[in-house]
Amino acid sequence: IRGEDNSSEFITKYRTGRRQVRECSGEADHHEGMSSDDELTPTEEAEFQKSKDDILEDSRKVFEDVHADFCDIRKILLKFQEWKEKFPDSYCDAYISFCLPKLLNPLIRVQLINWNPLEQNFPELEEMPWFRAVEEFSGAKTMSESK
Repeated sequence: IRGEDNSSEFITKYRTGRRQVRECSGEADHHEGMSSDDELTPTEEAEFQKSKDDILEDSRKVFEDVHADFCDIRKILLKFQEWKEKFPDSYCDAYISFCLPKLLNPLIRVQLINWNPLEQNFPELEEMPWFRAVEEFSGAKTMSESK
């Protein structure tokens, strides 16, 4: 509870300081409630970064004991493509189109753990290797090119 008092006191002082800076600079277009007190202290920022690094490190270990043929989306989809071409009836009867999202979900999620669409240095989803592999497998690319 004592920490909450300090946090509340810090926020109040921070708001007062910002208000004084706005008044001195003549910034008249400020709308109450449009600013944020959600800025992290250096300690909180360091804790967040450490937690994030730990999660990323753990995520790299998720598939470390899995053979490469079974944790590479392109290789998995290639096996399904071969099945589809060699045994189309069996492939269709197995409802693979319904199974693939569930099968690929964990692999894609691991690749998206560090993805942040709000940061500028991160690639678009369409540029990610897993997305291109799924796109090529589904034939979406060839359909859009033929139009």
